[in-house]
Amino acid sequence: MEFLRAVRGYNTFQMARLAVFAVLIAGAFGDSFTVLRAPRYVTFKEGQWPISGERIPDLVALTLGFSVKEDLAWPGLQVGSLFRRPCASALIVVRGVDQLPLPKSGTSYPVENAVPFTLDSVANTIHSLFPEDYPIVLQLAPIEEGVYMGGKANAVFEELPVTLRQIRSRLSQNNSVLDNLPPNSLNRNSEVVQLFFSELQVLQDIVALLSQHKHLVSEHSPDLYSLELSSLEAMEKSYGQDSQQFKEAMQILASKLQKFADDMFSIYNSSAVVELVTVKKFDSPHVRKTRSILESKQISNPGSPYNLAYKYNFDYAVIFNIILWMMIVLVLAVIAISYNLWNMDPGYDSIIYRMTNQKIRVD
Repeated sequence: MEFLRAVRGYNTFQMARLAVFAVLIAGAFGDSFTVLRAPRYVTFKEGQWPISGERIPDLVALTLGFSVKEDLAWPGLQVGSLFRRPCASALIVVRGVDQLPLPKSGTSYPVENAVPFTLDSVANTIHSLFPEDYPIVLQLAPIEEGVYMGGKANAVFEELPVTLRQIRSRLSQNNSVLDNLPPNSLNRNSEVVQLFFSELQVLQDIVALLSQHKHLVSEHSPDLYSLELSSLEAMEKSYGQDSQQFKEAMQILASKLQKFADDMFSIYNSSAVVELVTVKKFDSPHVRKTRSILESKQISNPGSPYNLAYKYNFDYAVIFNIILWMMIVLVLAVIAISYNLWNMDPGYDSIIYRMTNQKIRVD
């Protein structure tokens, strides 16, 4: 009996340890990476494999068919088609919440080591591989009133509201996001709520502008959209996580994000990857250098008055070695051919003299 009691006590202790370990794992992997829409030739496997936050840009690059510096040993993404790549990739980062009640169940994975990241490396790869196609590269952080835009879509997306005055003016116009919102308890005069509405308005305006200017959608070069939404983080600080306002904002944002993903997937003819990253809080402060719309023209202008050098291309070493060794081989070939021609005996080695110096046959 004493032995059975000891065994039962040991099993109870082990089960308690497993329960505590499961709670710690759930807390560590509370943040999530969700695939809202993806084409058939970009396959994500069902599973709970965690992905590091610092490798999310590499994952976006791989979904577009680009190579990365370090191999991504993550089994969630399968090897796709070699002959087809998505025409666009949209990544939305939502700060202040680890999960969203999405209307559709997408493939989701836990995120570990949620550090701040950007898609600048992916944008540089697109610009270096497709310099003549002018793809759309839109990186947006509405809370900091700063927008970085690249490609030929600058003039089109200048209509997006990025300042507080522009946000209030846009929300008061017709066809604003306020016309399609369900009844809620959100105070529209609050600056935190206006920030939340501005992020919803940006999502709606991006889809509307792409629908009006379909010539911007290209199948030759992929487009990149990086949106950071942090109004839920501000609303949690103002109202609290258990407040009715915060819960309603989560429901509204989840439905708007799913609609944005469906619209982008439709605009790009089922050839777009839309991904969502929900982060409760980054491990380190997220510092972003704010840029204005006017600076994007100066960045993309090679004739800058500041005499800036071109961005380094990682293919430079490969191209240099190809040209160098090809020139060396050609120079050695010319030297060898010239030496042989100089020391050639025309009477014995030249086929020209053999064909023209035939004896006349006498019958």
